[in-house]
Amino acid sequence: MSQELKDKVCIVTGATGGMGKAISEMFAAAGAKLILSGKSSEKGNALEKQLKNSIFIQGDISMAETNEKLVTAAMDNFGKLDILSINAGILGLGNVVDLPVSSWQYTMDTNLSSIFYLSKYAIPHLLKSADANILINASIAAFKSFPNHPAYCASKAGSVALMKQLAVEYAPKIRVNALCPGPVDTPLLHDSAKAFENPENAIENAKQTTLLKRLGTPDDIAKLALFMVSKDSSWITGSTINIDGGILNA
Repeated sequence: MSQELKDKVCIVTGATGGMGKAISEMFAAAGAKLILSGKSSEKGNALEKQLKNSIFIQGDISMAETNEKLVTAAMDNFGKLDILSINAGILGLGNVVDLPVSSWQYTMDTNLSSIFYLSKYAIPHLLKSADANILINASIAAFKSFPNHPAYCASKAGSVALMKQLAVEYAPKIRVNALCPGPVDTPLLHDSAKAFENPENAIENAKQTTLLKRLGTPDDIAKLALFMVSKDSSWITGSTINIDGGILNA
């Protein structure tokens, strides 16, 4: 792979599984230096050993101090910061009546507040970069509702709105965009199926509803993520890029 991100310093949240892991691997192959964030020390330490120029920081990104720690780690270890790749997310399943208030709050903090926290601490350093990017992994749930996903859908819609605000606020120094994946074959998708009336059929139904008749793969998302933080996308900011196999048009 060519070195599109040679010597770029990137924080990747949700780095230890699913799309975040695929993005971490692709960014590393493209030459990036990585601060990897995740909850699982076992998975994170294994990924750190696998990837060159990477440092794993264990923590819960729903907490402001965890995000501050990631930025501090980037500056202490690499002396600069160029890219945020924000991927961590949870579902918070349950309808509005049954969903515990604590689950609503934790889902919003993990999926939405964490973007604010990480951006707050990172932006002063990103403004010093010659090619700064914030890339938020949102979801088609920002635009399409699903049964028993109120916290997830609300948090993803909020993440798209926050992305647009950041793009306006910090142009032209920082490009800010959001990916909106459809059904991608990750553990989160299989957990999401439990919220549907017939969970055993939900995954296959999602697959067949896409125009391309397949689920996305983490690598599908990682390839687009690499493009979006590279100079090849240098005239794109404030945009939501749907990557959903055409499901929103089905």
